[in-house]
Amino acid sequence: MKMSLFHPISLLTLIAAAAFVLPAPANPPAAEAATVSPENALRRLKDGNSRYVKYNFSQVKPNRKRRLEVAKGQHPFAVIVGCSDSRVGPEIVFDQSLGDLFVVRTAGNLVDDYALGSIEYAVAHLGTRLVVVLGHERCGAVDAALQKAPDGGHVKSLVEAITPAVERINGRPGDPLENAVKENAADVAKKIRDSQPALSSLAKADVRVVEGYYDLDTGVVQFAK
Repeated sequence: MKMSLFHPISLLTLIAAAAFVLPAPANPPAAEAATVSPENALRRLKDGNSRYVKYNFSQVKPNRKRRLEVAKGQHPFAVIVGCSDSRVGPEIVFDQSLGDLFVVRTAGNLVDDYALGSIEYAVAHLGTRLVVVLGHERCGAVDAALQKAPDGGHVKSLVEAITPAVERINGRPGDPLENAVKENAADVAKKIRDSQPALSSLAKADVRVVEGYYDLDTGVVQFAK
């Protein structure tokens, strides 16, 4: 009598193994990210933020493979202009890995010539087509402007830059600080869109600039319409 080459238990094991399919990676290789449209880039950020809010641990951890991929070149799918606040790290908030985001951070998520040049570089040379200005709940820089805090040194320049947004929300219904944070983000977004000569023309073509608001308590990012 001939013996079967497959033991019954081994066959079941093979079937079970075949049924187990690893999920598709949340992040494509860096070279693919250069073609990401503003709409798809925004969707990735929203999906990443949903993961961040839902799960206890990151679903997209940097690893050796990813590090070696991006070492060859970077093609981030979004620019994040964020606040320097230690609680608002973009890669964490949006659950992204190395090479996914091009991040520019200052207190109050403000932009100067250096920041605008950085954004221009990402758009013109790295293929990025989405710029997000990310304000956040209880922003200290915006609150300082709201309270007319008598800060000295270079902090004074931050307060002065945010003050116009604070003045415009005076008397507006709702929480004054939240209103001021969102108004300031809108101001910064407009400054990026209007920046001459590069970003203004690009913003009218295929580059999208949007504002976001990060809730420190819930972890949720709300995007402006």
